[in-house]
Amino acid sequence: MNRRSIVFIALLAFSQGCRGPSPTELVVGLAVPNLQADFFNQLKQSVAGAAQRHGNVELIVVDAQNDGAKQVSQVQDLITKRIKALIYIPAGATAASVPVKLARDAKIPVVCVDRFPPEMPCDTYIASDSVKSARMLGEWVIEQVGGKAKVAIIHGQMGTTPEVERTKGFLDAMKAAPGMQIVAQQAADWDADKAFTVAQDMLQRNPELTVFFGECDTMAISAARAARVANLGHRVLSVGFDGDAAALKVLKNGGFDATMTQKVQAMGRLAFQSVLDALSGKTLPEATLMDAELTTKQNVDGFITAHP
Repeated sequence: MNRRSIVFIALLAFSQGCRGPSPTELVVGLAVPNLQADFFNQLKQSVAGAAQRHGNVELIVVDAQNDGAKQVSQVQDLITKRIKALIYIPAGATAASVPVKLARDAKIPVVCVDRFPPEMPCDTYIASDSVKSARMLGEWVIEQVGGKAKVAIIHGQMGTTPEVERTKGFLDAMKAAPGMQIVAQQAADWDADKAFTVAQDMLQRNPELTVFFGECDTMAISAARAARVANLGHRVLSVGFDGDAAALKVLKNGGFDATMTQKVQAMGRLAFQSVLDALSGKTLPEATLMDAELTTKQNVDGFITAHP
């Protein structure tokens, strides 16, 4: 090998070494309401796993901490970072459509998960069939109490998609059983501490209560705890919704009675695949709704071992 060849090879190696890693092919934003909630944290992990398996993807995750205005600002920032697609879960009912409009104006496809902004629909919407699933939960409750009970509902954040749909499904079931009397309803905004206080107040006003429906697991667990503290002398059934990993362990140990386990891992994988499909020009379905699974102490072990 002559000197000229040696110099050329050395220069080539130097230029390649200075070039650094190749730029990321795909940058995706994931905007969630609150990563302290197990559902949203599991969703993040599922999307991140799918992105890692695909390779050459940068996933930028932002947590609104249940602040809608903060989420709008976060999505604006994601757009300046030149994301190619947005996976979006609204932090609340107020201004839920604004981030979708911002992304649409920037020609960025939006995949909505769990919550639906009605004024500005996303490119596709992925969620549990909460109406059907909450109705199924209500029917199970009716069976457990023999069709007669005094029922309290602890609502999530009013106006959000899960709150509206879970309420509708559960009430549909109650209406089919005349002996199921709704005696109290109040919002606790998906907050466990607030739900405990709400449940205590409900029990003081209605000590004959025999059923609590907390529209998420942590609220159902709080309601069950409030019933134990009240020492009413009769059984109070407490049921929730979500099937959070931590809540399933509480269910196994008798901390509350039943939940509807959402297929959050499947939702996350589908959300990322929908991003890929949208960017490749495929037509996305308007909505994909998945049935949640009725989960009790009898079958909870399977969901703890492998969350769907």
